[in-house]
Amino acid sequence: MLSEAYIGLGSNLGDSAGNLHAAVDMMREFAVDIRQSPMYRTAPQGFSNQPPFYNAVCCVATVLTPYELMDRLLQIESELGRHRTFRNAPRFLDLDILLFGPRVLNTPPVILPHPGMSERLFVLKPLADIAPHLKHPVNGLTIAEMLRSLPAQSDAIEQVEWR
Repeated sequence: MLSEAYIGLGSNLGDSAGNLHAAVDMMREFAVDIRQSPMYRTAPQGFSNQPPFYNAVCCVATVLTPYELMDRLLQIESELGRHRTFRNAPRFLDLDILLFGPRVLNTPPVILPHPGMSERLFVLKPLADIAPHLKHPVNGLTIAEMLRSLPAQSDAIEQVEWR
């Protein structure tokens, strides 16, 4: 049975746009279909002394379970040069499962919906571009409603071209 999963992509080391492209290409190995948002350049959060991030969201239709999908995403991160150092550290690639259908899970390493997604402009803006009416399975708000509830931060995000 096919499930729709929404995956957040981020990179701020190396060829960040190229890293996101490569990740999407590698996801085609397990995705029946992929829709991708525009790409955005965003200011780093948490540890701010680092380059800006490039962020996007993809919707993948897949037969994988959330756990299998997480394993595949971690494998892609590793193959594209991710080495985990400290929280909010610069990275070649970060792939997060944001939503997996209407599922709610709290069995690490998979926590669905992704904690904190409702407060992150770099997640909600690209997600709203491809699924504005999608409802968060816990708070019941649409992605567009959650985006509108964020404080104004228009200077913190800029759409860039997928190259």
